[in-house]
Amino acid sequence: MNNSNLSQEEEENINIQKYFFLFLNNWKWFAITITCALILAFIINRYSTPVYESKNSVMITEKEDAMGAMSSIMKEFGTLGGGNGQNIDNYIGILQSYTLTKKTLERLNYRVSYKHKGRVNDVEIYNDCPIRIVLDTVFSETLKEHEILGEPIFITILSEKEYKLEIPRDSNSVSKKLLFNQQYQSDKYIFSVIKSGAFKISADKNETIIDETYIARINDYHKLTKQYLKNLTVEASFKKGTILDLRFQGTVPEKVVNFLNTLILVAIENDLQEKNKTSLKTIEFIDSQLMQIVDSLNRAEQNLETFRSDNKIIDLSIEGSALFEKLEEYQSKKSLLDIRLKYYQYILQTIQEKNNLQDMITPSVIGVQDPSLNALITQLGELYAEKQVIKYSATKNNPSLKLINVKIESAINSLLDNVYNLIEATKLEISELNKEIATINIDIKKLPKTERELINIQRRFELNNNIYNYLLQKRAEVGITKAANLPDLKFIDEAYIENTELISPKRLLNYLIALFLACLIPGIIIILKDFFNNKIVEREEIEHACSIPILGSVAHNRREDEAIPVKKHPKSSIAESFRTIRTNLTFFLSKNKSNTPIISFSSTVSGEGKTFCALNLATMIAMNNKRVLIVGLDLRKPKLHEMLNTNFSLGITNYLIGRNSIEDIIIKSDTKNLDIILSGPIPPNPLELIESKEFTGFIDAIQTKGYDYIIFDTPPIGLVADTLSISKYSDINVFVMRQNYTNKSSLKFINDIHKENKIKNLSLLINDVDMINSFGYRYGKYGQQYGYGYYDDEHLIQQNFFKRIFKNPFKTQ
Repeated sequence: MNNSNLSQEEEENINIQKYFFLFLNNWKWFAITITCALILAFIINRYSTPVYESKNSVMITEKEDAMGAMSSIMKEFGTLGGGNGQNIDNYIGILQSYTLTKKTLERLNYRVSYKHKGRVNDVEIYNDCPIRIVLDTVFSETLKEHEILGEPIFITILSEKEYKLEIPRDSNSVSKKLLFNQQYQSDKYIFSVIKSGAFKISADKNETIIDETYIARINDYHKLTKQYLKNLTVEASFKKGTILDLRFQGTVPEKVVNFLNTLILVAIENDLQEKNKTSLKTIEFIDSQLMQIVDSLNRAEQNLETFRSDNKIIDLSIEGSALFEKLEEYQSKKSLLDIRLKYYQYILQTIQEKNNLQDMITPSVIGVQDPSLNALITQLGELYAEKQVIKYSATKNNPSLKLINVKIESAINSLLDNVYNLIEATKLEISELNKEIATINIDIKKLPKTERELINIQRRFELNNNIYNYLLQKRAEVGITKAANLPDLKFIDEAYIENTELISPKRLLNYLIALFLACLIPGIIIILKDFFNNKIVEREEIEHACSIPILGSVAHNRREDEAIPVKKHPKSSIAESFRTIRTNLTFFLSKNKSNTPIISFSSTVSGEGKTFCALNLATMIAMNNKRVLIVGLDLRKPKLHEMLNTNFSLGITNYLIGRNSIEDIIIKSDTKNLDIILSGPIPPNPLELIESKEFTGFIDAIQTKGYDYIIFDTPPIGLVADTLSISKYSDINVFVMRQNYTNKSSLKFINDIHKENKIKNLSLLINDVDMINSFGYRYGKYGQQYGYGYYDDEHLIQQNFFKRIFKNPFKTQ
């Protein structure tokens, strides 16, 4: 169990090490992608339109009226809420409403926006803009009739007094020079360009605004409002609190701050205005009643004074005074009922005309203390307030809006029924009072004529005077209430330029993302390429797949134009690898009893380098003062003569068919102690020749020639069966595999041959191994990991950098 865990841990460490060096070996691609990504991030940071965000806070207050007795009236005045608790969601909807936002933009006069024309992109400016467009009043009022909203107007400053105006169009384009403050007029435009406080011409060419171009656009408030609403968010600071945080995003910090603060100011003004609507309506109603009573009061007072003066009567008799007081009592009750009746008729008329139902005068203002009527009017006001909030964010077909309309209709019907009942009840009370007054009038007629006339005159005066005083009192109470009204919104924190944050582009984050992606993309490509790579890369792959011993590894030939690099470059890495193989051969042949061991080279398919390995190993052994004979036994597709670049036409084929002797086909190479026998002409029956008795005689003959080693270059075993027939004569059969060329399926094939004992004394040779990379080490275990300075061909690694990197991108070896 412990051994299994140790083996698994070792395997994981090997994989981590493998991919570490795999990435390190492809460092050039990481360097290129990182450089490109950082450049791209710089361009994005440099030329992206910056987006700023600012914040302010507002608190929803719940203040009691300074006049405790009038608190109920105060609650009725506000159509945006009221009562013991404030509806936070309602205020969020109001602050995000289209109407409020549009009114704020109009207050700020954002009709015209300005940009500074840049070389790459245009930057919006506000306070720093040196010019301003002043629209003509008439033109501004009829602006909706034109189709020019959003059209760019180019203004190039030519001097302190002159500018160039350009309005590009497909047709009727404008280009002319004008003076500042001079009015420009056309069939579509009436405006003048003036200099702002930021207009400063410096002598320094780097700071002057001369020849600078600015782009002005006349905005459509409707589109601008929708755009601002998209960038505005309102949310509660705390779940149970009444503080709201407003956040807005824009491209100019000053405009962001001004918009947020002005939005709150406009909201506070609207809130106070809504609170005062009912008060103003009540004062208007009382004033209309006062205008009717003042004239009557003046006439009654004048008549009373005249009658007393003419008849020299100051006071009434005891009986007259009693009758007068009783009459005055009933008359006062009737006057109050008359006022109530007028109020009920006012409500009835307002409902029938559907005129400002949410602003109806509350009953308590004119002394009506009917709880049912008061509750219905209060409910109706709350429903209209709720409808107003829903309309800010809902469409006409919204279910919530339909539901609130149904509730309003139901409340109006209930109110109508209640008002009709109150009118009938009031008329009945007035009728009863009229009967009482008529009875008293009969008693008054029994008094003397002079006293009787005085009572009638004094009665009219007291009646008008009482009504007048009552209305004045109510008007004063409403005025006090209006003065005591305070908005439900209160500033907590204003938005400031200093607190404005740049939220886009996030420069550091963009660089980090670029760096991450620059490492991730090539890393994924390398991992996927390695995962789907079906070629042999690592020595461990061979060791895990089969139990065949490995003779050694042949380094990559960096001199591709040389067939025998070990001869001219004995200190190269490839020469050292063949020396290692030559040394390993002594161990593999230690049990060999033959005086002249035969070494056969084969492979799975053509192109794995068996002929190259055979020829260079033969040369390396010959350079060690050993006589070596290399025989080209690939009779189907010979390569040995091409590598030697010889025109010699005789070979083993000529010997096997009996046309030439061994001495005729042996070639003395320019390498001391190295002889060569080529394959000769390609025969029609290669396998029959190899399996003939002549081939056996050939083996016996060359073994008597006194060679220390005989090397056979045989055909690929995966294609033909010639090698199987030749292998029985060999003391060691070397199977060549090429890194990043031999398919992994070849491992199973050669392993099956080994297990079935079809070829004896089988060993593996790994060819074309890149033992020395640009870092001086390998992640694989093909051979020793030497640093710079050991081989004389290390300088070749640094040559043709771009040629090598694009020739084999994302290497997995």
